[in-house]
Amino acid sequence: MRIKPALTRAIAATAMATVAALYIIPRADCVSNPINTAVSRMVPVAVTDTSAISDMWDLPNLDNPSVDSWVTRFTTSPTMRKTLAVWLDRKTTYDDMISTKLAEREMPQDLIYLAMIESGFNPKARSPAAAGGLWQFISETGRRYGLTVNRRVDERNHPDKATDAALSYLSDLYDRFGSWYLAAAAYNTGENRVGRIMRETTGSERGTDADYYAIAKRLPAETRDYVPKMIAAARIAKEPDRYGFDVPGMEATE
Repeated sequence: MRIKPALTRAIAATAMATVAALYIIPRADCVSNPINTAVSRMVPVAVTDTSAISDMWDLPNLDNPSVDSWVTRFTTSPTMRKTLAVWLDRKTTYDDMISTKLAEREMPQDLIYLAMIESGFNPKARSPAAAGGLWQFISETGRRYGLTVNRRVDERNHPDKATDAALSYLSDLYDRFGSWYLAAAAYNTGENRVGRIMRETTGSERGTDADYYAIAKRLPAETRDYVPKMIAAARIAKEPDRYGFDVPGMEATE
């Protein structure tokens, strides 16, 4: 019996799709569609190519002009480029500790980039608002999450203890808002402000990552830039060679 050409092509296409499926792994790398909602992406990669795993996302990688703007600033401004290079260098010091704690709590590994934009991985960093440490806690929030902060002892400067406190705080924020983008915004500007704006804008405190951009115009300027800056830093850190950054020790960890 002779198989018609159209049927032959259909069989071949099915076979190719089956083979291709064996070499595709899912990623949480997401992009926004025209209505600004996240969709999953499937990235072709050989299962033996372990170097690609480090480029995976477990926070939504939503496209937005603000993210593009921060990528441009980080890569074209000599001052900001130098600053980001320092941050990438310091990140190698805290990668293992933060990654382990995130994994223990089953939280997104990409939250490490929140610490990057908060302090540049400087455990002694101080902000004009008197926030301190790797995760830039103000005293009241640090104490609320179990850190000792007084004239003699300031555990905000203790990377290990501060990380435990920060992850507890972020976990609580995620439980409240249902979105890591909204949790990050609340971490920066305060949960009550984000909760109020969400209720007034969407009718509910809980929302999606896309809702961050829906309420961005009502957030303080620093917070409007907060998530885009974090995602831009993550994009560069995941593919430093693409952006011309040399990260010491990266070859040894691959």
